[in-house]
Amino acid sequence: MGNFLQEIEQLKEIIEKYDNIVFFGGAGVSTESGIPDFRSVDGLYHQQYDYPPETILSHTFYRRNPEEFYRFYRNKMLFPQAVPNAAHRKLASLEQAGKLRAVITQNIDGLHQAAGSKVVLELHGSVLRNYCEQCGHFHDLAYIQHSTGVPVCEKCGGSVKPDVVLYEEGLDQETINQAVRYIHDAQVLIIGGTSLAVYPAAGLIDYFTGEKLVVVNKAPTPRDSHADLLIQAPIGEVFSQL
Repeated sequence: MGNFLQEIEQLKEIIEKYDNIVFFGGAGVSTESGIPDFRSVDGLYHQQYDYPPETILSHTFYRRNPEEFYRFYRNKMLFPQAVPNAAHRKLASLEQAGKLRAVITQNIDGLHQAAGSKVVLELHGSVLRNYCEQCGHFHDLAYIQHSTGVPVCEKCGGSVKPDVVLYEEGLDQETINQAVRYIHDAQVLIIGGTSLAVYPAAGLIDYFTGEKLVVVNKAPTPRDSHADLLIQAPIGEVFSQL
């Protein structure tokens, strides 16, 4: 435990010293809010679905089999009852204190904004935004939840698609450009709750040229050996100590 407390102290010192910090996070940031990482297979897929999640959440599958896509999506990707945890809240307060410049997230749950963060770059989009593919009309999360089958637009009857980046789809170029700028200009980059396995998002880390790289993740990541500070623990647990 002594080691953990020392690491927390080191992280506090880094946050105290610098005021251009950028946070890059993934699924582990939201697991403590009760949103499972869909990569951790829970057996339910095998009972309920004929395809692995990566297949169902692909552009090709969405086009070919939208009903099955939406069955999985409503069951497995939407957690409207989830609330921000200690990590989300602390990041929002660091931004308010003028320490944190941006949150760059691979998550699609909107919890950073719910916690009060203002500068949030969503690399993979958000379940809170859904658009008609025909007329572009916006639909909220409740509209998707309360629809059945493939949701259709109330305005024109076109099919509604979540503003979520599916497998095989490209990331939004403007979001990437902003993320690269924030990471490149940061003095401190904190990587949290991500195994850095998903590309191209994980590749953005390469643009960091600042002074301190901090990695907070339960499992090992490819960047552990480069980290100035490595804390192998759940991120909510770590940030609740700050």
